[in-house]
Amino acid sequence: QVQLVESGGGLVQAGGSLRLSCAASGSIFSINSMGWYRQTLTKQRELVATITAENSSNYADSVKGRFTISRDNAKNTVYLQMNSLKPEDTSVYYCKMNLKARSWRFDNYWGQGTQVAVSS
Repeated sequence: QVQLVESGGGLVQAGGSLRLSCAASGSIFSINSMGWYRQTLTKQRELVATITAENSSNYADSVKGRFTISRDNAKNTVYLQMNSLKPEDTSVYYCKMNLKARSWRFDNYWGQGTQVAVSS
């Protein structure tokens, strides 16, 4: 019932910027943390950035100072502003939300992924 829809990916030149969006829809009661992950060469998902319900954010060392995560609770949306993009940022980016839907508990939900490609 809950669906996370991502947008904003694309192809940019090194040094450029992209803004990713991820909006959750469905019967959502509450959203705790939100985050962005990307797929590594080993096909594991590494944490890029997270943001708590209190607006506290964490970033991977590789993106600190370049990426900014934010959230709009009224829209059930998380954003990732990516500046000074590097070719090594190329990946599929996945949105994750820890939320409570038609349940008493919080569960993790994932978006389908959006491709980010950075050319040199």
